[in-house]
Amino acid sequence: MSVDRYRAMEVFNRVVELGSFTAAATALHLPKARVTTLVQELEAHLGVRLLNRTTRRLNLTDDGALYHQRALAMLQDMGELEGTLRRAVATPAGRLRVDVPAAVGRHVISPALPEFFKRYPDMVLELGSTDRPVDLVAEGVDCVIRGGLVHDETLVARPLGRLKVVTCAAPSYLAQHGTPRTLEDLEQHRFVNFHSAKTGKIFPFEFSKDGDARQINRPHWVTCNDADSHMGAVLAGLGLSQPPLTRRTCALLASGQLVRVLPDWQPEDLPMVVMYPRNRHLTAKVRAFADWVAEVFKAEFAAGAAFYP
Repeated sequence: MSVDRYRAMEVFNRVVELGSFTAAATALHLPKARVTTLVQELEAHLGVRLLNRTTRRLNLTDDGALYHQRALAMLQDMGELEGTLRRAVATPAGRLRVDVPAAVGRHVISPALPEFFKRYPDMVLELGSTDRPVDLVAEGVDCVIRGGLVHDETLVARPLGRLKVVTCAAPSYLAQHGTPRTLEDLEQHRFVNFHSAKTGKIFPFEFSKDGDARQINRPHWVTCNDADSHMGAVLAGLGLSQPPLTRRTCALLASGQLVRVLPDWQPEDLPMVVMYPRNRHLTAKVRAFADWVAEVFKAEFAAGAAFYP
C-alpha cells in the first residue's frame, strides 16, 4: 500500500491535537472521509493501531502516543528546515566559488561587485579569473562563465545573451598596412588571433553578409588565449582583430584607439553562458549569482547593440 507518510503524519497529529476527525477535517480543509482514510492507511503501513475510537472520543494507544511524540518532533524539525531554506533563498549566504575569463573578471565582474555585496551581504565570493578549462567537481568550483559554444554533457549551461563582435585594428596598423575594403584584401593583412587554452585551436575570422557566411584562416603573426593580452597586441598595432563589443571595446572605438573595418561584413555574435554541474543541486547561492550576472551582462550587450545597431 502506498501512503503519503508526511501528509498522513500531519493529518494524524491534527486529529490528536483537536480530538476528532471532524475538527481535523475542518481545520485542514479536507473531507472527513479523506482524513479517516489517511489515518487508516498510516496504521496499515505501520502495522499498529494508533487510535482507539469510540462514539464519543478518541484515545491514543501506547504505540500511538509514541508515534505522536516522535512525529511531532519530526514535523517541527521539518518546519524549521523549510524556514531556513526559504530564508536562504531570500538572503543567500556562505561561500561561492566562481571562475570567469580573466578579462571578464577584470572589466565586467569586479567593477560590479559592490552592488552584488549590497544585495547579498552574507555571501563570500572566491573569484578565479582564468581562460583555461575548469573541472568544476574536482576543483570545488560552483559555477563558471564562458564565451562561445559549449559542448559538455556534465554541465548545465544557462545562456546570458550574445555579445556582438567587431572587426577592427589600431590606427597605427592601418597607417602602415592600409585599410581592407573587401575580404580579398585580407590576403595582404596580418591577424591577431585567439586560440583555445584547452586544445590550442586557432579560431578563424568569421564574416557574414546577406546570408553569405565566410571563414578566413590566415597564418597568424601572434595568437593569445587571454583577452587582455590579445587586446594589448591589437592596440600595439600588430594586426586585425575580432573582439566582442563589450563596453571596454566600445570605449576604445569611441576614443579612436581602435578603428572598425569591413563594416558590411558582420562577424558571428559571441554567446555567453554561466555553467554549473548537471548532477549538483542548484543552490540558492548559485541561482542568486547567475541571476545577478545576467543583469550585469545586459549592460554589455546593450553597449554593443547601441554602438553598432
